[in-house]
Amino acid sequence: MTSFYSRRKFLKKYAELFSVLLPSLALGGITPFAHGASKRVSTLSDNPFTLGVASGDPTSDAVILWTRLAHEVLRDNNFGEQAVQVDYELSESSNFQKIIRSGSIVATPELGHSVHADVRGLKPDQTYYYRWHIGGATSQTGRAKTAPLASASKQEFRLAFASCQQFEHGYFTAYEHMAEENFDLIIHLGDYIYERSWGSNLIRNHEGPEIKTLQDYRNRYNTYKSDPDIKAAHASAPWVVTWDDHEVDNNYAADIAEDDQTPEQFLSRRINAYQAWYEFMPIRLPVGRQGPDMPIFRKLRFGNLMEMYVLDTRQYRDDQACGDGRQISCREHKDPSRTALGQAQKKWLFDNLSTADATWNVFAQQIMMASLRGINEEGDQLWPMDLWDGYPGERQQILEYLNSTSTPNPIVLTGDIHSNWVADLKLDFDQRNSKIVGSEYIGTSISSGGDGQDLTEYGENLLSNNPHVKFYNANRGYVAATLTPELWRADYKVVPYITRKGAPINIRKTFVTEAGRPGVQEA
Repeated sequence: MTSFYSRRKFLKKYAELFSVLLPSLALGGITPFAHGASKRVSTLSDNPFTLGVASGDPTSDAVILWTRLAHEVLRDNNFGEQAVQVDYELSESSNFQKIIRSGSIVATPELGHSVHADVRGLKPDQTYYYRWHIGGATSQTGRAKTAPLASASKQEFRLAFASCQQFEHGYFTAYEHMAEENFDLIIHLGDYIYERSWGSNLIRNHEGPEIKTLQDYRNRYNTYKSDPDIKAAHASAPWVVTWDDHEVDNNYAADIAEDDQTPEQFLSRRINAYQAWYEFMPIRLPVGRQGPDMPIFRKLRFGNLMEMYVLDTRQYRDDQACGDGRQISCREHKDPSRTALGQAQKKWLFDNLSTADATWNVFAQQIMMASLRGINEEGDQLWPMDLWDGYPGERQQILEYLNSTSTPNPIVLTGDIHSNWVADLKLDFDQRNSKIVGSEYIGTSISSGGDGQDLTEYGENLLSNNPHVKFYNANRGYVAATLTPELWRADYKVVPYITRKGAPINIRKTFVTEAGRPGVQEA
């Protein structure tokens, strides 16, 4: 870890540069940089909405609307370095027969001509359609939906969650199917982009080597966002997003990089990565950001049916213990003070859980919480140090807190490991009869890992070593969940291949959790 003094000097160096972002980013708004008046564009030579549209972070009366203007189009029309106005329209009908809300947002070059409109004063639990206009060009139409009132007795809610979409490994076919379902909400649990190439059987190509500069990260997001299937999924429903490691650097921990970068060098890189992530995501930042820090943990409520805690297990974590990877436990690993959440985020989470009253209390987070220990040839237990197994003391605090506060129906949603799993969350994973306090649903990747397969020997061995884990599958796909006051139903939807287009989708397995009965059961 960098010393307090050096990190403080680094943060101070960047504080003034980014302090201007705080008021506007906290509202998902636009930053008034020194460009003079923004330009209203009358004509453009081409359509600048090549990256599609998106909505996100819905509340009962508001939703974020997002788009980003293509730099090439603005540059070719001599607007590449100017702030320009982008108009939006909102309607309750897809034909926009009656416009119920419209407005203008300023897109600045400092934020890559991305725009985030925090449209407020909307009806609860209402579907809306939106589109953007500039210079005679109109974007595709997006579908957004507000949340029910906090006290509303919602009888059904449909969501999907996904993660891990390595562009080079194949096509985002699962998103094509997801877009057709018109979910109430889509959750992305991280690894939206990959910072470098992985593997040798590459179906599509990234541009350039490992990314580090702001322009590098912007280019990588442009590549991913240009995919037609992910554009369709973004346009189909509001998204809630968090990040994992590949949005910055593989397996990074706080200000510690995977490779030989100093903490100061890595924090400089993190500034670029975090800014680009914000520019391309339909997120309402809770408190803005300053320098390399950008708190994104936040709470969203959907009637009395669901409360969601969106977590960040990368920005604040201690370095992985014992050398990372799957390791035999060491002294460092056993230190109960080690954290994946950081103290401020953990306090925020516990404060919210102590008063939770929704039927389903959902953690949208990155790394597998249930234990997934293996055994080596000598019979020693191997702990995956990048997962919650690498932070067993803090995990135990969370599980015991869920138990002591009787948090209603905890559900943990997880990505990261490119395979499907379902698990009971127990107070003691070493005891078969230990009390179950929650349920975990782990979703596979959209494309990372290539075509995948139904089962692997590696996964089956882990399954046999961890009896609290009820299901394993290594295909690509996503999880579709239906919530009612009585039941959480999770359909594990998989595609047989992604290295070529056109794969069908099917339900590989369905699991449920009954309200008032923690744990998972096969349907």
